Amino acid sequence: MRAYLQLMRPANIITAMADIMAGFAGSGLITEIIVHWEKFPFPTVLPLLLLSTIGLYGGGVVFNDVFDAKLDAIERPERPIPSGRATLQGAIFLGVGLLLLGVLAAFMVSAISGIIAILISALALLYNKYGKHHPFLGPINMGACRGGNLLLGVSAFPDALHEWWFIALIPIAYIAAITSISRGEVHGGNKSALLLAFILYSLVILSIAVLGLIQSSQSYKWLQVLPFLALFAWLIFPPLSRAWKDLKPQNIGKAVKAGIIALIVMDAALAVSFGVWWYGLLILLLLPVSRFLARQFAVT
Repeated sequence: MRAYLQLMRPANIITAMADIMAGFAGSGLITEIIVHWEKFPFPTVLPLLLLSTIGLYGGGVVFNDVFDAKLDAIERPERPIPSGRATLQGAIFLGVGLLLLGVLAAFMVSAISGIIAILISALALLYNKYGKHHPFLGPINMGACRGGNLLLGVSAFPDALHEWWFIALIPIAYIAAITSISRGEVHGGNKSALLLAFILYSLVILSIAVLGLIQSSQSYKWLQVLPFLALFAWLIFPPLSRAWKDLKPQNIGKAVKAGIIALIVMDAALAVSFGVWWYGLLILLLLPVSRFLARQFAVT
């Protein structure tokens, strides 16, 4: 059982849930629910979208190990499938079941949510089979999965997608940076990939700050996003700096792990940029959960 849980990367799934919650903030439903709580299906919509992302992300990363089973037998024999703790057939069954769960839960919210979930599933499988082997399109492919996940949260109110579709570019850039770094986990990194990650990280922080400035009708409200961005920067830049100084695989792995866990803080900052500071704190509560799970299960 533990081996199959490890295939699902539980700590990473928590970060995917943070994407949904940030997207939900972008949908504008939080403010509407507070004012007109009796008119909105909040008790079902958000939990269904969270269930959907658990299935989509969990299924996607399970298939990562399915497609990599032969390579992992050589490079990472300690992983669940090559070590024999999980069977290839069992992993395939689990992955298919999780993806179906994710799609069905999304369709229970709306047809648009269901279509987005199908696209996320297709992008995840495309990445696992082909994208990860391409030095340029691979990081974009993986980033598109997370961007789609953010929009899945926005789809809680489908009309909001027309206004906020472009925020998907933020996780696309961020995940592209992490994916670029992760290519050096086995044999060591290179400084070009780390420099690209630094640039993309900086652009993400700047984009969220600008989004908050645009959204804030009162200047002081924009300042609410700054502590979240400061925490975000504190989590991602020091490990990246250590990897730059010493390109050994262990440092690269720590930089990747820090980037994945910090996704929760990025999502919290994004939610606050929409003017919902307390909701950003709620998302931050996922951080200790993810960090705890990261100590129990591998995140890469």
